[in-house]
Amino acid sequence: MLFFFSALGAFNGLVLSAYFAFNARKKKFTNYFLAFLLLTLSIRIIKSVFFYFNPQLSNIFIQIGLSACLLIGPFLYLYIKSQTHQEKINWVIHILPYLLGITLLGLMYPYVEHKETWSRWIVKGIYLQWLIYIVLSIKYIFPIFKKIKEKEKLKNAHVWLLSIYVGVAIIWLAYSTVAYTSYILGALSFTFVLYLIILLFVFKNRQSSTFFEEKEKYKNKEIDEQTHEEIKHKITLLKEKELYLNPNLTLDDTAKELKISKHLLSQYLNEKLGLSFTNFINEYRVEKAKELLKNQTNHTIESIGYDSGFNSKSTFFATFKKFTGITPSEYQKMESN
Repeated sequence: MLFFFSALGAFNGLVLSAYFAFNARKKKFTNYFLAFLLLTLSIRIIKSVFFYFNPQLSNIFIQIGLSACLLIGPFLYLYIKSQTHQEKINWVIHILPYLLGITLLGLMYPYVEHKETWSRWIVKGIYLQWLIYIVLSIKYIFPIFKKIKEKEKLKNAHVWLLSIYVGVAIIWLAYSTVAYTSYILGALSFTFVLYLIILLFVFKNRQSSTFFEEKEKYKNKEIDEQTHEEIKHKITLLKEKELYLNPNLTLDDTAKELKISKHLLSQYLNEKLGLSFTNFINEYRVEKAKELLKNQTNHTIESIGYDSGFNSKSTFFATFKKFTGITPSEYQKMESN
């Protein structure tokens, strides 16, 4: 049973690797990075599974499995970056040096003759390099974490990238702590992560799911002029009642207060104002903050942020600069002069 579940992930990883590699020719080049990421992970997992159940496994096979780890981090980094940035990526500098390096190292210090060297130095170096690429990838994942923190709606692509990133990090952690747990844990974690990602998307695409905020499907293709004027008038109540000062204000809360459906409100904000709900509310909060920064010079900037509806100092500073181009303290200085 343990063999079945640990090997299942590796087998499906190989199948998915072939699927994405085939689709890359028809769709986009970045799929190759995902295909090779799954391939290198699967090779590492297969090695773990067979070595756990057969300690007499060929040393060449063990060396190949360990060497594959050196490319997991680079392929993760390349895939995440290619999905979040449009510029051309020089993948050669992230793959070729490691591929040549591990090949030469394997020829000069084959695992069969230098098991202790591999265990003490080479494997540790491989896992350190894997970790470095996980850390480097945070730069491209950080905007997604920011969206979660600001309670913005996540797109399918965001959920997918976050799942891939967290999944690879969990697998790295499982292998890095193998001395304190069990060697087979890395393989089991891959199977667990792979099926968890699949389940997340199954639940996300179900109408009954509330795990992620569902994509709005507008009932009306276009808002007529009368409805437009009604919503426009109701939105003025938002400012009059200063509902935006509630740091936990949601689209649902606002729609209920204005007595319109959340679908219609979201459609109006997107189509007529070109704003997401979060940016729409933050615009009001920034305007309120500007007013307080002018008139309440005896208050701390942090307290002004809270009084304007922001739930943290960092969010206040980042949002204020996003909308005005300067920090709250710079704005206050400018106004005082």
